[in-house]
Amino acid sequence: MKKLIAIASAAALGLGLAACDSSAENAAEESAEATEAAVDEQADAMEAAAQGTATEEAVEDQADAARDQADNAADAAEDAADQMDSGTPE
Repeated sequence: MKKLIAIASAAALGLGLAACDSSAENAAEESAEATEAAVDEQADAMEAAAQGTATEEAVEDQADAARDQADNAADAAEDAADQMDSGTPE
């Protein structure tokens, strides 16, 4: 779980270093969205595996936290990508 969050954060930070043109901006945004989708799928799998167990609620909380963190990282990465061309987030 922590590894997945670290990967999402690293991807978001790495996107800030991408080249400054439209294709790079689009690629950075797509990468951020893909990372967020991967975290969401992992969170869904965690919840499915814990369904009906004593740890179900705790796992749901962890999955929600992972989704929130991935969403925030993706938003930050997309804002950074938007700034590549325009200097202001969209």
